[in-house]
This record gives sequence, structure tokens and C-alpha cells, in this order.
Amino acid sequence: MTRALRVLTLVLVAIIVLGLIFRNAVLGAMGSYLINAGPPEKADLALVLAGDGEGNRILTAAQLARRGYVSRVLVSGPSGIYGLHECDLAIPFAVKAGYPESYFLHFENDARSTKEEARDAVIRLRQLGAHKILLVTSDYHTRRAGKIFRAAAPDLQFVVVAAPDSSFTPDGWWHNRQGEKIAFNEWIKTVTEPFGI
Repeated sequence: MTRALRVLTLVLVAIIVLGLIFRNAVLGAMGSYLINAGPPEKADLALVLAGDGEGNRILTAAQLARRGYVSRVLVSGPSGIYGLHECDLAIPFAVKAGYPESYFLHFENDARSTKEEARDAVIRLRQLGAHKILLVTSDYHTRRAGKIFRAAAPDLQFVVVAAPDSSFTPDGWWHNRQGEKIAFNEWIKTVTEPFGI
């Protein structure tokens, strides 16, 4: 075995041992990196991104409206859920939870990715005359969504607001199967997005 190969082997073993020792810290940092959101601010309206089957995103946005940060909530709703748009399911869910239907605006679309959703939403936001928008999405989706929306419309101001997800916490996502899937999928999308994949 050559000296270079021995050194390389020792370095790899050290990395593996350190990874095992600091496993929780490393995984926690990976989860925390996905989150890039701040506190809400007064804005023209809130935009709820699609993709939350539990309703946390729309309820977070409804709470923002109730607290006076926005007067309207634009609810993104791609088609394809048993012949319905997601907004057609999300809005009644929020109304049933006690929020007035007058808070919500339907935004039916056919987006199949965050990038497509941004492209379509920017057109609608401009039609509504919005300049400052609270972008409401799941906490693990905030970094990537904020980056995509800001690139799609540099002239608009997006304040990203995180909605909690019951399966994902930055310091414990690896303790449940759904949290693992969420983190894996979001990391794959985060890494491949710059390449247009």
C-alpha cells in the first residue's frame, strides 16, 4: 500500500468516525439549512404555495390575515386532485377552521414545480397590483422557494414566512420516515435546481 493510499484511507476513516460522533449535529445542520424565513411584515397580500396536504400553509396565511399583516390571501391550486384544484380544497378547509372566505382568492393553475408555480404566480400577482408579498410555504421549502420567486420577479418583494410541518423539524427530521422523505426530496431539489433539473 502506497503512502498516499494509506493517508487517503485514514482520512476517510476519520471522516466516517467524526460523522458518526457528530451525526445529530450534521443532520440538524442539514435540516436547518433548508429553512430561510423571517417574521411576517405588513404586505399587499399573502401567497400560499401548493403542496401541503395537511393545511398548515393556508392556516398560517389565514392567521396572518387575521392578525392584519395582509387583507387578502392568494391560494395557489394546481389541478389534478380528483379533478379539482388544490385551492378548491384548501379554502373550504380554512373556512371550516373558522376563517372568513372573504380572506381568500383562488389561484387555479397547472404548475407541476415551484419554478412553474412562480412563473404563473408572478403574472397573477402583477395583475392584482401586489408589490410586497408574504410567501407562505412549509418551513423546509422556504430557502428554495424564496430563491426561485425572487429570481422570477426581482422587481417584487417576497417575505418568506414558514408554516410548520408535523413530519419535519430541523433538529429531528431523521427520526420519522416522512421527515426523512421530506428532507431527501428537498435536498435533491435544492442541489439539482441550479442545473434546471
